[in-house]
Amino acid sequence: MILTEKETTIIKDLQTQEQNCIEKYGKYASQAQDTELKSLFQTLQKSEQQHYDSLSQVLSGSVPSCNCNDTSGKDYSPKATYTGAGSEEAKKSDCFLATDCIGTEKMVSSEYNSDVFVFGDTNVRKLLADIQVEEQNHAEMLYKYKVANGMA
Repeated sequence: MILTEKETTIIKDLQTQEQNCIEKYGKYASQAQDTELKSLFQTLQKSEQQHYDSLSQVLSGSVPSCNCNDTSGKDYSPKATYTGAGSEEAKKSDCFLATDCIGTEKMVSSEYNSDVFVFGDTNVRKLLADIQVEEQNHAEMLYKYKVANGMA
């Protein structure tokens, strides 16, 4: 598979977005007060690394297989940590981190949604569509965390 110049530029731009997510989730995992949120950030960081690696494979001329029936968002059921009074500052801080990441996931998902239409290769389109669904699932997981903890 040979990418056009435009396709190559888009993949590199998407890698930049993924790298930003990897770094953000790493930083936010260290800042999170709640171990449940810290664990979620670490899980999402690993997923974003997989996205980055998949895009690297595309740049190298091969397209990795993908799981187009991803259910991580639907299946995620976070444990409620902030159920009582007394930890309002920690809750407020964690709420900010989760909300900020939802916004990031929306933006990244939107990029994939638009960029997929540039590619002629069916397998690349399938991969980008799958990553887009996974980005949506990340936002859903973060939202479920917020709901479970009375932040939404």
